[in-house]
Amino acid sequence: MSRPRVALIADPTSPERCSEYLADAIGLLTGEEPVRVDSRHFAAGGPGRGIRDGHRLRLQVPGEGVDFTPDIVVLYEIPPHRRHELAAFQRLLERHDVVTLGTGTAAWRVATEKDLTVERFRRDGVAHMETLVLSRPSPEEAVAAFDKLGRDTWARPVVGTGGNDTFHVTTDAALHEAAAFYADRGTDWLLSRDAGNLTPDGQRHQFRVFVLGGRVIHAREHLQPALDTPCNTCQGATPVPIAPADLPARLTELAVAATASVGLPFAGVDLAIENGGVVFEVNVQPAFVDGELDTVAVPYIRAHLDALTRSRGGHPAPAPHRRSPRAAAGT
Repeated sequence: MSRPRVALIADPTSPERCSEYLADAIGLLTGEEPVRVDSRHFAAGGPGRGIRDGHRLRLQVPGEGVDFTPDIVVLYEIPPHRRHELAAFQRLLERHDVVTLGTGTAAWRVATEKDLTVERFRRDGVAHMETLVLSRPSPEEAVAAFDKLGRDTWARPVVGTGGNDTFHVTTDAALHEAAAFYADRGTDWLLSRDAGNLTPDGQRHQFRVFVLGGRVIHAREHLQPALDTPCNTCQGATPVPIAPADLPARLTELAVAATASVGLPFAGVDLAIENGGVVFEVNVQPAFVDGELDTVAVPYIRAHLDALTRSRGGHPAPAPHRRSPRAAAGT
């Protein structure tokens, strides 16, 4: 059986460089480089188009030299504020039965828009810290919410990324600053009770758990010495890898339940062990850190290849393996 042709469709403006890890994983598992395409071409109003090619889908971007029929589409590293622009493209992939884990517009939206995530968690009984959704509140409404949540809270936008627009709010002044910040940007926001997720030595900590196909494939703990800063690696938190077998059972259970609740086949779930275990959010396309080529990127791509094998009803020969430059460099 011929090697599968894989399209890696990502947004090159993203600073996370997930596509580099995924390209390496594709090369390792197939022996071929993916066809890389700027996802913005297939966003609403973009020049990209999909046409039927027999029983398959042909992707074209006039003027960019893109014209091919992929066996697999890996759709990843799409900034949250641009995901809705790809809804029509996702539906196109679904209609043509393209092998991909990147469809499911409803699941993308529920996980991306955090007010919808909270609604889904409430419906399905997924444990999370008490959260109120605020839409251009008056000063009095904001203070009432702040008081209700114990005056130790975190504010974040309904749609955001990386923690640059998330704030630890413990005073009326900080509350009003956060409210003004979101009002200036015209966005609704959430206020959540602090989880008290601190280590004995005084660092903020939380866990990132990767779930694929209903099971945990990898996890890490994030340690953040700056207590008023989000516990994200891009905000200076130190990631400590954890083997799935070593993850507390409660966190495994919660991560799998949260991923199922929003309807994603793959996700990175942020949670804390405090308060009996609580989920903060579910990331549609979690970023990778050093060392996660083999533990996350490769299993994610292998899931696509397994889906292709099932769709063909055959058993392809073992794919050639090579040592990637990223793996050789220890990144």
